[in-house]
Amino acid sequence: MLKKYKFDKFIIFSLFIFFIISTTSIYSALTYLSPTLGNLALKQALWYFIGCIIIFIVIKLGNSIFYKYAWYIYLANVILLLGLLFVAPDINGSKCWYVIKGIGSIQPSEFMKISLILMLARCIDSFHKKHRKPTLKDEFILLIQVFIIVAIPSILTFLEPDTGAVIIYLIITLLMLFISGIKPFWYILLGIIGSSLISGFLYLYFLQQDLFIDIFGSSFFYRMDRIINWRSGSGMQLENSLAAIGSSSITGHGFKNTPIYFPESGTDFIFSVFASNFGLIGSIFLIIFLLLFDLRIIQIGRTTINRIDKYTIAGIIGILMYQQIQNIGMTIGILPITGITLPFISYGGSSLLSYMVLIGLILNINNTKEKKIKY
Repeated sequence: MLKKYKFDKFIIFSLFIFFIISTTSIYSALTYLSPTLGNLALKQALWYFIGCIIIFIVIKLGNSIFYKYAWYIYLANVILLLGLLFVAPDINGSKCWYVIKGIGSIQPSEFMKISLILMLARCIDSFHKKHRKPTLKDEFILLIQVFIIVAIPSILTFLEPDTGAVIIYLIITLLMLFISGIKPFWYILLGIIGSSLISGFLYLYFLQQDLFIDIFGSSFFYRMDRIINWRSGSGMQLENSLAAIGSSSITGHGFKNTPIYFPESGTDFIFSVFASNFGLIGSIFLIIFLLLFDLRIIQIGRTTINRIDKYTIAGIIGILMYQQIQNIGMTIGILPITGITLPFISYGGSSLLSYMVLIGLILNINNTKEKKIKY
C-alpha cells in the first residue's frame, strides 16, 4: 500500500519543522524545569518517533476502518474518561491523567477529541445518506443524537475538571454541524438557547454566588473567577511571560537564553520560550507557518469528494486553530489563561500522539480525495 501512497510533501515538511521548533524550545525551557522531570526534549523526540510509527499504522489501516469502528473507539474513550473519576491520582486539583510507572501519564481527553470527530463524522454522513432532503423534524433528531454524543464526554471531562477540553469538544461539534449544511433555523435557535444559558450562568456567577457555588462547586467558581477577571488581575506567570517576550526585541535573547522564569514553560507557555529566544522574527515565522499548515489542511478538505472526510477535516481544523489562537493569545495577554497547549510544539505524549493520529487521517484523506470511501 505504501508504495502507491502519495504523501503530502508540505504536511511532512511541516512535521519536521514542528519537531525542530518543539524540541529546541523544550530544551531551552529545561533551564527552569525541575531536574526530576528528566530531559523532556529527549522525551519529546521519542514521542515524535512513536508518533511517526502511529502515522504509518493509520495509513496502513486506512480511514474506512476508523469510520467503521467509530462507535467502539468512542465507547472505549468514554470508559477511560469515566475511569479517571475513580482511579486517577489528584494532580493539582484535577483527575485528568492515568499515571503509568516507567512510561508517564496518559490523558484520555486528548484521544476523546479524535473519537468525537470520527463518531460525529459517521453520524452526520449516515444522516445525509438516509435523508436526501431532510425536514426540520429529521434534522431535530440528528441534533438530539449529536447532543447525546457530545454531552457524555463533556460532562465526564468537566468533572475532572478540564474545561479547556470541553470547549474544544463544543468547537468540533459546531464546525462539523456547520459543514453538514443543516438549515439556518437551527443556528438561530441554538444561538437563542446558548445566549439564554450563558446569561443565566453569568447571572448566578455575578449576583447569586452562593447558589453558583452550591450548583457548580467552589473549585469551578475560582476557575471562572480567574478567567473572567484575567484582564484586571495580575499573576507572576503572565507577567513574566510578557516580560520575556517583550524584552526579546527583533532577534531574541538567543537559544537556551530565556531571561526569566514562568511556570509551565515547557507546555502551556512554550510559545513564550520560543518568542523570547528568537524574538519577533522567530515569532512571525512560527505564526505564518502555522497559518500555512492550517490552510493546507483546509485545501485538502475542500478538494475531497467524500462528505465524511469533509466533516473530519472540519473537526480537525477546529481543534488546531482554536488551540493555536488560544495558546498564543494567552501567552501574550490578549486571552485568558486556560491551560491549552500549542499543537505539535508543547511537550506532552498524549497530545502529540493524538495529533499524529489526526495527521494520519489527513494524509489518508488527501490520498483518497478523488475516490469514494466505504465503511
